[in-house]
Amino acid sequence: MRVVIAGAHGKVGLRLGRLLSGRGEEVLGIIRNPDQIPDLAGAGVSPVVLDLERATADAVAEAIAGSDAAVFAAGAGPGSGAARKATVDRGAAVLLAEAAERTGVRRYLQVSSMGVESVRGDVTPAGVDEVFIAYLRAKLAAEDDLRSRDLDWTILRPGHLTDSPGTSLVRLAPQVERGEVTRDDVAGVLLALLDAPASAGMVLELINGTAPIEEAVAAVAAGR
Repeated sequence: MRVVIAGAHGKVGLRLGRLLSGRGEEVLGIIRNPDQIPDLAGAGVSPVVLDLERATADAVAEAIAGSDAAVFAAGAGPGSGAARKATVDRGAAVLLAEAAERTGVRRYLQVSSMGVESVRGDVTPAGVDEVFIAYLRAKLAAEDDLRSRDLDWTILRPGHLTDSPGTSLVRLAPQVERGEVTRDDVAGVLLALLDAPASAGMVLELINGTAPIEEAVAAVAAGR
């Protein structure tokens, strides 16, 4: 399997790249900064230097053509303002999805966030930082765009992300209570979702829980 990861140097993307390359898959990692090339190479990921905030859909399509799956795991990151939430968390996600649709890369995973439904309809939740609201709106817009496309998409909405060691135990469902999830376990769930084509068309929320990752993914894919 040939998988392309946008945001391949991010904390989730790099973990997923290591998992995929570790089991012998071909992995392409889209990055903006060429200084990150050695880190990707060390993870067994082939770097593709491409700025998704400025690239054309044609350029992205050329870069990902021939892949079996695409994963959007990019984000503007902490410290960025509302403008970059719009250009990365929404704009770059839409661009990659458009390129995937053009080139027939049908399997598509998008990392979103729990809480996005709280801003649907331009609702502004009380007591929430305006930059975080912009982030949620950008993620929701990217989700809505993806749902309209002719792709075998799955949207994953993790809870609060932590860098604690992975547990391989999760709670995964269309709706779960708010909670934390390790980045290790997000990457593990993405890997399992790539192996579960029956999860296409699903929007899934994720926190740490009690079910082994493979069992949790198999259960949602089977509609349980």
